[in-house]
Amino acid sequence: MSELNSIKVNTIDGESVLVGKLLGKATMVVNVASKCGFTPQYEGLEALYRKYKDQGFTILGFPCDQFGHQEPGDEAEIKNFCSLKYDVSFPLFSKIEVNGENSHPLYQALKKNAPGLLGTEGVKWNFTKFLLDSNGKVVDRYAPGTKPESMEKDIINLLSG
Repeated sequence: MSELNSIKVNTIDGESVLVGKLLGKATMVVNVASKCGFTPQYEGLEALYRKYKDQGFTILGFPCDQFGHQEPGDEAEIKNFCSLKYDVSFPLFSKIEVNGENSHPLYQALKKNAPGLLGTEGVKWNFTKFLLDSNGKVVDRYAPGTKPESMEKDIINLLSG
């Protein structure tokens, strides 16, 4: 899925960067929200990131306000919330849309290459997770309710492969 290499995203601080430059040996892409029932997953995601970042694991968090208006803040508010409440140190990006005609090109590519349940492409809710290998190929797609710690063995397999 080398198409990811040429897709640009904006960091939460407004810097434009190519997705290909962000990929680790294993990369988790997740749409996040501050006021969601799954928001406490920030804690598990951060724990995985800290445990495996030195081995080549990264997480890319994309705030999204398309599900129940659960990410109403601007980038500064989101960054502040993530820092103060969950001590998030993995990269966060500008708010995007993951579904519909304004779906970000990154999510268009992810959904096309890893459809969800019954082949549907749409992201169903906040904290849908995509696990990518070092080439940007989607290895797995996880439902919002999948706890980060339950994905650890899949991350270890990519890091050791």
